[in-house]
Amino acid sequence: MMMFPSRETVERIRRQYPAGTRVELVRMDDAQAPPAGTHGTVLGVDDTASLIMRWDNGSGLNVVYGEDVVRKL
Repeated sequence: MMMFPSRETVERIRRQYPAGTRVELVRMDDAQAPPAGTHGTVLGVDDTASLIMRWDNGSGLNVVYGEDVVRKL
């Protein structure tokens, strides 16, 4: 069963990654993932604290909280 982050965690992530934040993908465990090192723009943060993304290579795969790793640019 998947554990959802607390509302406080979601709000903290929203403050940390406001829309327009540029990030670089470090690690994403998904067959459809863009390659590590791909840059992208955060469009928002959903209710599971996942980053809603627009990757520079055209991908729209979200960054899953607690699973995937990005770093701010």
